[in-house]
Amino acid sequence: MNDTPDRIAVPCPSCSPDLETAHEVLSAGGGQLTVRCTECDHVHKVQPEEEETVERQVVVSQDGDSFSTTVSVPAEERVRVGEEFIVETEEAIMQVRITDLETGEETRASTADAGDVETFWTRAVDNVSVKVTLHPREGDPDDTRSLTAYVPGDFEFTIGERMTLGEDEFEVTDIHVRETAIDRYPFQKLGDEGDTVEAKDVKRVYGYEEGTTRAWSAW
Repeated sequence: MNDTPDRIAVPCPSCSPDLETAHEVLSAGGGQLTVRCTECDHVHKVQPEEEETVERQVVVSQDGDSFSTTVSVPAEERVRVGEEFIVETEEAIMQVRITDLETGEETRASTADAGDVETFWTRAVDNVSVKVTLHPREGDPDDTRSLTAYVPGDFEFTIGERMTLGEDEFEVTDIHVRETAIDRYPFQKLGDEGDTVEAKDVKRVYGYEEGTTRAWSAW
């Protein structure tokens, strides 16, 4: 959710004072924009029109719990599932990712104008929990176990990498990507050596258990 657009349509005093042309926004300050006409490269300042802003409810999910807050956003801004933005509460400032857009009673959308959205459904992504399924390297396949890793959202899991979680050491063999992040990766299920996924994009990590070792990182 950007406050300053990359381009705007305004008259150019040099080549089209009576018509709007596309202008590149160079900078913003003092209530004005410095813009460059894409037709003649003339640089000048303009007073941007006041954008209508709306305040909308935001539901934030974090590690099984959820809470509500609000966000102010330009009514005509296009928003979509997978987009991230900052929410502020009295307790914290956190980065969240849109998981769903509620545009009416029992109506959801993957993209919409912010003014048409009633509720932003989101997930906190600055710190996340990641489900890890460990298969035994040798022994009974029924000994497969599920664990949970608590890591920063930008922590990276890499196929073929050996990692430790608590007292467990394992090799990452497969990673399932969350539906809200699949446009960032070639496939939803990754399993090639060297494939890397940020923790906030991970639905589940799979690995072969190696043994017992030292403690791993946590929040």
